[in-house]
Amino acid sequence: MTKGIAIIGCGRIGRIRGKIASEFPGISWIGLCDINEKLGYQLKDDIEADFFTTDYSELITRPEVDAVIIATSTWSHFEPTLIAIENKRKIFVEKPLTLDANQSRFLISKIKEHNTDACVGYTQRFRRKFISAKQKVSSNQIGDITCAVTRTFMNRMGPMNELRLTQDRNSLTPMVVSGTHSLDMSLWLINDQPKSVYAKSSDKILGEIGTKDATFGLFTFDDKIWSMNICWALPKRWPGASYGLQLGFVGTHGIIDIEDTHRDVIIASEFDQGKIYRPAGREDEIERYVDFLTSYPPGDIYNNELWGPVKDETFSWLQRICLDKQTPHANAEEAHRNLFLTLAMDLSAKMGQEIDLSIDEEEIMEKLNRTE
Repeated sequence: MTKGIAIIGCGRIGRIRGKIASEFPGISWIGLCDINEKLGYQLKDDIEADFFTTDYSELITRPEVDAVIIATSTWSHFEPTLIAIENKRKIFVEKPLTLDANQSRFLISKIKEHNTDACVGYTQRFRRKFISAKQKVSSNQIGDITCAVTRTFMNRMGPMNELRLTQDRNSLTPMVVSGTHSLDMSLWLINDQPKSVYAKSSDKILGEIGTKDATFGLFTFDDKIWSMNICWALPKRWPGASYGLQLGFVGTHGIIDIEDTHRDVIIASEFDQGKIYRPAGREDEIERYVDFLTSYPPGDIYNNELWGPVKDETFSWLQRICLDKQTPHANAEEAHRNLFLTLAMDLSAKMGQEIDLSIDEEEIMEKLNRTE
């Protein structure tokens, strides 16, 4: 049985997922929504979508819609997600679920109330090296994990692009916006819940635009420890297109050491290799002549076609909604946990003290929003 989908947000990621959906045989109807009419109508023409509107409520409630992809800006997921839940749509929402832990918890309650199938876009789960590692951990090949280390480095063009679109930057921190990817991947492998966290942040580079440069934290469990670190303030000319990871998991009977910095395939050219983030008016801001190939998070382009994790993630979600296939997507509860833990790291860094993770959502948001 074919399905109809709504795509809310026609930017870079909405365009990618829309093109994949347009080529999937199980999708018979596609509706689009964006506040930018020019952007939306261009995508409608490119993928031969059936409908476009600037009103996401109008689109989500249309009878043709069975499932919804929410690919809006980071801070604008809550309202369309809630409408999709209340209209009993299957949902795929880009990470994070929201930026507010209270809103996130409310969405979880609604998802349970309506028995909604809701997935969240933690694309790293569809990278083959991580799927392989998950299988080895799940089959007890390294025993019980006793300690773990996660290090994330990012080109600063990412946060500069993210923050240019809003003045409300309280929750647009390295952990909440980007570190959540590596946090999710680490916890997917650790498969346990931490009890406390102690973190520190720095802001010498990006402080002037309203965010932190880096946040380093130590999570404590009943029987293990985990160092979770991110810096998204690397130079604009850093060869990594966006994300570079190093992860290590030591178990009672083995170790998994994952190198995902993309430094194994490097191009150096006399021609500009471009960058992921090219917002209007800033296309030529920086030139990059050295690049780590395969470091573009959605995947790699060949012959104007995307290949890689976002394609696999989107394709398997379409199989999920059309064929009821079991998939490795993060569910909404896991996404809420990820948001909660990233906010707890930010709170620890703000207060300069260890945070007991029995703290609830209301308290964590009240303390984060409190002005000293």
